[in-house]
Amino acid sequence: MQTNDSGAAPASAALRLDQLPNNQWATVLDVARPDGADDRELVLRLTEIGFVPGEAVRIVASGLPGREPLAVRLGHTTFALRRHEAALIHVTPGAANHG
Repeated sequence: MQTNDSGAAPASAALRLDQLPNNQWATVLDVARPDGADDRELVLRLTEIGFVPGEAVRIVASGLPGREPLAVRLGHTTFALRRHEAALIHVTPGAANHG
């Protein structure tokens, strides 16, 4: 993967977790900072359960129809996230430390 002058992945490589294909490892970049109070609480919950920069993550399964919910592997734990929740998590494809 190419990096920019700061050593970080280029912004064009970033995508939302809900856009990541199933079974592709990615690295968490950040969690969005929404305006609404409900979403702020959601962001806090996502951060508390481990969606923090540098963590390896992948979607292991998705429901039908509409790819909801998403079964997301983070560390040794699998979480079920709604697409709305996963869309708040920004990732870059590829993860050096997974498994």
